[in-house]
Amino acid sequence: MFVPRFFKLLTLIAFLHAVAPIACLTFNKPGFDQNDKTIQISQETSAISQSAIQVTLDNSRDYALKNLSGRAWYAEPFKLWRRGGGVDPITASFNSTFVINISPANGKTPVAEGLAFILTANSTVPENSYGKWLGIVNEKSNGSSQIVAIEFDTMKSYPEDLDDNHIGLDVGSTYSTIQFSLNDSDVQLSNGKDIRINVLYDGKNKNLSVVVAPNETTEFITKFSFSESINLSSYLPEDVYVGFSAATGDQIELNCVKSWSFQGEDIGGRSLLWVWISVPTVALLILFFVVTFFLYRRRKSRQVDPQRAYPNIEDHIRSSTAPRRFRLNELRKSTGNFNPKTKLGKGGFGTVYKGIWRNKEIAVKRVSKKSGEQEFVAEVTTIGNLNHKNLVKLIGWCYESRELLLVYEYMPNGSLDKFIFSDDSREELTLNWETRLSIINGVAQALEYLHYGSQKRVLHRDIKSSNIMLDSEFNAKLGDFGLARTIQDKGKTHHSTLEIAGTLGYMAPETFLISRATVETDVYSFGVLLMEVVCGRKPEQQIEEDTYDSSIVNWIWDLYKKGRIVDVADPRMEGKFQKEEMERVLILGLACCHPNPNYRPSMKIVLQVLTGEVEPPQVPLERPSFVWPVMPPSLSKLENSTTGSQLAPFSELTLSTRRICVYQEGRTASL
Repeated sequence: MFVPRFFKLLTLIAFLHAVAPIACLTFNKPGFDQNDKTIQISQETSAISQSAIQVTLDNSRDYALKNLSGRAWYAEPFKLWRRGGGVDPITASFNSTFVINISPANGKTPVAEGLAFILTANSTVPENSYGKWLGIVNEKSNGSSQIVAIEFDTMKSYPEDLDDNHIGLDVGSTYSTIQFSLNDSDVQLSNGKDIRINVLYDGKNKNLSVVVAPNETTEFITKFSFSESINLSSYLPEDVYVGFSAATGDQIELNCVKSWSFQGEDIGGRSLLWVWISVPTVALLILFFVVTFFLYRRRKSRQVDPQRAYPNIEDHIRSSTAPRRFRLNELRKSTGNFNPKTKLGKGGFGTVYKGIWRNKEIAVKRVSKKSGEQEFVAEVTTIGNLNHKNLVKLIGWCYESRELLLVYEYMPNGSLDKFIFSDDSREELTLNWETRLSIINGVAQALEYLHYGSQKRVLHRDIKSSNIMLDSEFNAKLGDFGLARTIQDKGKTHHSTLEIAGTLGYMAPETFLISRATVETDVYSFGVLLMEVVCGRKPEQQIEEDTYDSSIVNWIWDLYKKGRIVDVADPRMEGKFQKEEMERVLILGLACCHPNPNYRPSMKIVLQVLTGEVEPPQVPLERPSFVWPVMPPSLSKLENSTTGSQLAPFSELTLSTRRICVYQEGRTASL
């Protein structure tokens, strides 16, 4: 296995070296030295001592600590955004982790005022920015400064402040646009303990996340986090300074930064000379190793029994009640040796072909060897044990000569996505409201069966329009169980996994934090699917040219707030639907996509809403921000819940170093 692994590694390195961006601003400061010229400080009010940045000076004389403001920043500016070929600028992503310590001066309390992580056009400390201005702005520049800050505030300076222990997002002003109290998280900013903060900004999706944790361990054990949509390029210049500001007032405190790392994305292009040199070099390297790899595989195929390439698959499948086993020759013959003319489509786990077997139409999925045995076994052992009218029926499987093949009932109308996303206005490709409602109801029945009706609870983990198949009568059937996981204990509500899988746009916000699949994450995906069917739009499709937030959930929630929720209906339906019924279904979709998983309805409740037995759950006009840990449900919510589900506390997860891998256009995404 050494040669193919080495070939893959070298090809990847060569490709990334030639075309991938590098970090344009990256540093790691486990401590600080007075001779380090990369860290700049406001000399009169800040210092570096005892391997830490004292953002407001550590001085034994109390009066000298009053009414101070200071700053510390990295000397080299960071390229936050640049103008690209399109209308919107190209914005960089970044990830910064730092440890802060805010403690009473000489052990005296109360303390004030606070410390902030800043991105600013001007690194100079504003005059008279002490006290409630936190060294961010002063009275004159408040509201007009090019600065964005995440404040860690230790005093209730304004009537609008929540308390003396909160986090706020400040945009050009110290009047926070959003703030969160830490009193419920067991984190006290000013108790003299080290606190680790992780700030992540997704430049593509314009999303800012903040994670707070104690610093006793090397892992992030989250005590508090929040995520907020913000387009930084609208408030900041192209080049910004990153750093910290802090202030004291009549009350005093010591504001220290003990370590700091930063990694920013390079959004600039490489020189043309570099392209001329790197591209031919990479091409030659790839050609050389392709030949080497081909010769290796040819020799290896003569030595290894191809039937034993995946030695554990048959044992796994025999332990289940899987359907019949096909011979490879049977399926080759039925599909014309996998003739491209019989190809029905291609998905994340393989290519599907139409075949004829015993005068019956079948669909044969040729599982990608890249996806491998795990998805193949999951598909056979999961769907092979299920029986429901709204699930695609698995007829059989084949494992022979390194081929992994799955045989399904043939669905004449193919997958749902080709109908709801089609630009073709022909009547036969346009679904009316009754058909769409029937499809939504069919998927809901399938999902309710997986969660509560089957012998063992099943989490699908990849509900999306391309995995919904339509028979000749446009009845919906849920398919593609390659990511599905069976929970042995039916009372259990989640599946723990180190790999978060699914498709971007359909994944619940907590998916990237909790490292597990739950019934609630399936419900969120169903909510997005419901909105797709009604609107005829993809989850992340650009809604308006002047908006950076293209999430279908945010778009519909905004129109709901404006009292115009039915405006989202697919125009191809030409308004031929009952508005009350449409509104009812869309509000149900919003409830399924509630940022707090505890407030999402179970699939039992979803079905009751769709059949008119109960009213849809109430949802707020303003979409709540995603905050972790989540707020617990009310007592009445617990009493009426049919899931019996409650998310466990945040599992250990190192957010600052976790690799994120994304495949666009409906492909699988994983962390």
